[in-house]
Amino acid sequence: MTQQATQDLYENIRPYHDDEVADVLARLAHNPEFLDAITRYRLPRLAQYAPWLARALAGIAVKRQMRGVDSVGKLQDHIAYYMRRMLATTTDGFEVTGLDKLDSDTAYLFIGNHRDITLDPAFVNYALYQAGRNTVRIAIGDNLLQKPYVTDLMRLNKSFIVPRSAKGKRAMLTAYQALSGYIRHSISVDNHSVWLAQREGRAKNGIDRADPAIIKMLTMARRQHDKEASFADAIRELRMVPVSISYEYDPCDLQKARELHALHTEGRYEKVEFEDIRSIVAGITGAKGRIHLNFGEVLDADFETPDQVAEEITRQVLDGYHLFPSHELALEASGLAPDLIDMSEVTSADRERFTTRLESVPGHLRDWWLAQYANPALNRAGRLPET
Repeated sequence: MTQQATQDLYENIRPYHDDEVADVLARLAHNPEFLDAITRYRLPRLAQYAPWLARALAGIAVKRQMRGVDSVGKLQDHIAYYMRRMLATTTDGFEVTGLDKLDSDTAYLFIGNHRDITLDPAFVNYALYQAGRNTVRIAIGDNLLQKPYVTDLMRLNKSFIVPRSAKGKRAMLTAYQALSGYIRHSISVDNHSVWLAQREGRAKNGIDRADPAIIKMLTMARRQHDKEASFADAIRELRMVPVSISYEYDPCDLQKARELHALHTEGRYEKVEFEDIRSIVAGITGAKGRIHLNFGEVLDADFETPDQVAEEITRQVLDGYHLFPSHELALEASGLAPDLIDMSEVTSADRERFTTRLESVPGHLRDWWLAQYANPALNRAGRLPET
């Protein structure tokens, strides 16, 4: 298949190419909703009293900031600057382990646990960028792309679209076949790494488990292309690497506790309009403490079933997950599994910070808040409480 034919085949889901960047940026600079979103955060008073002026100033600022940006690489140079600033102002440290064991010229399918809508792959990208490696193409659910400007922003930053809103079994099958084909093409033909969450949606309760259905989707393309291919060969071709990300504190922990409580008490939780966008902003701007990112080992065993692959991903994610003082203190406060608690690295300052955060959580939400931090330790030990 020619490159042009491949581009056309995945045109509706793939990231933008370099030759599309200038036009998309020009479109964004004139998009009223995008400019209004900027002014609400950067010029709130002016946006309230003179929205037309705030919008005009935002448009000028976007054009100035993006002057000379005519490729995805140059755009990501800009993003790296903001990542450095975000790390300096909202975190207490960022540690990366395991990346040095992976070949710098080989594409991998990084499949990891999921805590933050945008920051999980952003930190993977930043680790790769800092190491002088090519960044990843990022899988993002179409449920997050509620506005055309959001779609443009994500696809500019090498995101491709995961279909979650397709209606009917036939439409879903077609959509997932295209998704599987694109991921396989990216890894095996383009030699371009991909990031994908190990399950749909964030693990809001702190329980990380890979979903076998994701593995089935990933092998569709190879099995379609080669009916004789073994399941193990289809997995090996993708060069899957489990990735663990651990945040000392989650800026969205209270909102997640509210959602978990509502699901438990009412059986459902209704998101308000643009709640996911607000979660993205909260994740970026909120205090996160320390962050640890671990790259595992390539899955190249003779796997026979999606369940076996999911189990190995889960094992590596849990083994690579770093437990911070917040996790140990939450485990202590929960009263569960006291024998698992390790206070060897917990300082009085850690305890004071944890206590202050916990005291700000409404009483009826505290168990759900604590669970997010305690569950990684319980999950690793196979000691999760029954629900």
